[in-house]
Amino acid sequence: MSSTQHQFRLAARPVGLPKPSDWDYVEAPVGEPGDGELLVKVLYLSLDPAMRGWMNAGRSYIRPVEIGEVMRAVGVGRVVASRHPDFAVGDHVSGMFGVQEYCVSDGRGVTKADPALAPLPVYLGTLGGTGLTAYFGLIDIGRPEAGQTVVVSGAAGAVGSVVGQIAKILGCRVVGIAGGERKCRMLVEEFGFDAAIDYRDQDVKKALREHAPDGVDVYFDNVGGDVLDAVLTRLARGARVVICGAISQYNSVEPAKGPANYMSLLVNRASMTGMVVFDYVDRYGEAIEQLAKWLADGRLTSKEDIVDGGVSAFPDTLLKLFRGENTGKLVLKVADE
Repeated sequence: MSSTQHQFRLAARPVGLPKPSDWDYVEAPVGEPGDGELLVKVLYLSLDPAMRGWMNAGRSYIRPVEIGEVMRAVGVGRVVASRHPDFAVGDHVSGMFGVQEYCVSDGRGVTKADPALAPLPVYLGTLGGTGLTAYFGLIDIGRPEAGQTVVVSGAAGAVGSVVGQIAKILGCRVVGIAGGERKCRMLVEEFGFDAAIDYRDQDVKKALREHAPDGVDVYFDNVGGDVLDAVLTRLARGARVVICGAISQYNSVEPAKGPANYMSLLVNRASMTGMVVFDYVDRYGEAIEQLAKWLADGRLTSKEDIVDGGVSAFPDTLLKLFRGENTGKLVLKVADE
């Protein structure tokens, strides 16, 4: 094992899309674990839209990444040295390891991953934060009932594709909104959605009148902006709107665009609720158990978009999210298993 590694540190607060000068690519010591610590070789990193928000200085649900700090990222890896009683050399683990090749951790927030149950990248997606977000956001906040219509934006992405599949398992009619004919076809053919709307090539309001003629009972929003506004015009009585993300707004240099059609919430006695997966940490086990069962039963399909580029490919790979190039969970392979 080398005594040095590579890291990406935040060099500047981005304005708009992150650019190369916003990062410092540095060589740093690997580090040795002290008492109660473990050293993890990072194998895969999760790339998520939320990372763009973590780079801003403003108040949010989690503290911002500071200038000069290793970029925050969830990863999965292998324990290569340990002085922690709960982790042994050879264990596969997941945690907030950062954009680097090795991480010294005190074990907080670190969980074991069994590659015999599922490939390691799945622990960053369907059996990780992505799946947990979809599970709790839809079930706890969306509260779908069999026969109701669930609409999901960003439906071909990591969270959206799982939301739609869970809704189908629960007996709902599911309509996905995505960008491009290829993604829309995938929603129906691979993920089992009832219908898909291409927001780039279709009038979303008109398509919703066709695919959700009785209104939208649950809307799971990952994109915000114009798509959110369009869906608000089609809410059913008592609808639940889950605000999970707003990827259409993250790189805007203008103030975030709020919903012009929010009065639809009043007219339809509907609710709009934000959700952050960290609020459900004491119930993660419950969700992972259920998601794993659905995967094993073949009722849930996990799709990972894995870029094999090493840690040096992080800046370019992150931009795939904001160009809408990924299908399913975007993962960066850092090292061979």
